[in-house]
Amino acid sequence: MPPVIFWFRRDLRLADNIALSRAVETGRPIIPVYVVDSQDAGGAGRWWLHHSLASLDQALERLGASLVLRSGAPERVLADLAAASGADTIFCNRRYEPESRDQERRLSRLPGIDLVGSDDNLIATPSALRTLSGGYYRVFTPFWKASSALGEPATPLAAPASLDFARHDLPTEPLDSLGLLPREPDWAGGLRDTWTPGEPAALQLIDELAPVLAGYAADRDRPDLDVTSRLSPHLHFGEVSSRQVWHGARRLEAHGAGLAGAEAFLRQLYWREFSAYLLYNFPQLPTSPLRPEFEFFPWSDDEEHLRAWQQGRTGFPIVDAGMRQLWHTGWMHNRVRMIVASFLVKDLMIPWQRGAEWFLDTLVDADLANNSASWQWVAGSGSDAAPYFRVFNPDLQAQKFDPNGDYVRRWIPELAGKSSEFYPNPIVDHGEARKRALEAYDVVKGMRASNAAPVSPVSSSTSEPPCAVATREAR
Repeated sequence: MPPVIFWFRRDLRLADNIALSRAVETGRPIIPVYVVDSQDAGGAGRWWLHHSLASLDQALERLGASLVLRSGAPERVLADLAAASGADTIFCNRRYEPESRDQERRLSRLPGIDLVGSDDNLIATPSALRTLSGGYYRVFTPFWKASSALGEPATPLAAPASLDFARHDLPTEPLDSLGLLPREPDWAGGLRDTWTPGEPAALQLIDELAPVLAGYAADRDRPDLDVTSRLSPHLHFGEVSSRQVWHGARRLEAHGAGLAGAEAFLRQLYWREFSAYLLYNFPQLPTSPLRPEFEFFPWSDDEEHLRAWQQGRTGFPIVDAGMRQLWHTGWMHNRVRMIVASFLVKDLMIPWQRGAEWFLDTLVDADLANNSASWQWVAGSGSDAAPYFRVFNPDLQAQKFDPNGDYVRRWIPELAGKSSEFYPNPIVDHGEARKRALEAYDVVKGMRASNAAPVSPVSSSTSEPPCAVATREAR
């Protein structure tokens, strides 16, 4: 009986893996494969991927197999593996980024290979949701209601107790040879201190959700408090499924834990779904504003200001604390993400795409859909976007969400008296910057009132998304 190939993608887990379960049901021996490709970009994400693949390989070894690792274009690599092993079927879970969909299309056209895709990564597949008029949701709340109306997600599947793996002599590239870890200097010390990638750590975080849910509704916007789940990178790499998170939260709610916070927490899970939905239906999301009048926005794109923002040296403490947290840990609290993004786009008037590129390189949870939709939301150019004239005042945001200054002092030791390093003066005057941004926005309003046409959804794109290549290395 010829083997089948299971192509791991953003589903680096054994439990509740729909495509893996379908492969097991064939009764045919399985060859597990991961292909590092052009989408595995971004320094922090590549660091996480290295350790997640190591964790997955250890899990497979306990079941009697090892992961075949390759790098290159997946359609070429998988075609070669199929020819060498005699496999005629490839199982995988679908992804929804433009390049991922193009990969699947190219694979499906290969002669002699049957590509069997499953919808696994989201609670509701993007193609399943349409407005009453047959259009696309562009506002979150109606999307959330429509998604919730589909009913609760399927009960998560248990990990296979045993798997029948194919015996083969296919060569694999050693994990250390794939270049996923940082080159000199080693900037990943903070990531190692903060995170444990892999499925076991992700499942443990679900088990520990009770205290998170208890304070989530009231305190989720407070970066000085530890009331977030830290599940986002595990979800991004598929070490845990959305279904597992959803049922984990509801299970705790049913047992009296986190009654106040479960609904607010799950609403954030659906924001992730909404972002994927937007990217699926608007593949230009990572590069082009969904509101076309923003193509005419008079951006500044000042490299000196951009570098100060990246380094956490703007002279605005809440902004700099967030950027330093990002650099050290590969993560930033969501409220602070909004603050630093607003500052870049509105105080500095640097294009949102530049911020999105930096986040793609430095976040361990650098999801293309979430990142692109969120930056467009802050910039006012996206779907269900914050009004451009809402310009966050960094000092007022700090007073409201870091009232005692604990978050700022943690990440800026100069202000806590724990460092002799000089803390810079503000690089802009916020009042003047706000005025300048609103004057620029008048240009956008004028274009909207004239001849700018709405962006139409398109079904596919062959262009690759922007990614910041080795910018962590070069900083």
